[in-house]
Amino acid sequence: MKTMPAGQFKTHCLAVIDEVNAKHETVVITKHGKPMAKLVPIPQEKDSIFGFMQGRGKIVGDIIEPVFPPEDWDAE
Repeated sequence: MKTMPAGQFKTHCLAVIDEVNAKHETVVITKHGKPMAKLVPIPQEKDSIFGFMQGRGKIVGDIIEPVFPPEDWDAE
């Protein structure tokens, strides 16, 4: 965990925010040596395995009827 004086944070605010996001490292902002605030990265959302192929396929033909007619089955 990195600490930084409030004056330095004020001067480099946008750069510190980018660094926290990139390195996923918390920064504690101090005023007169006392911790006053904490800048923490937002946890990244994990990709879900459900629906990740949505919209990438296409159904062609009848998906309910068998591919081969029942007469062609070799059922015993």
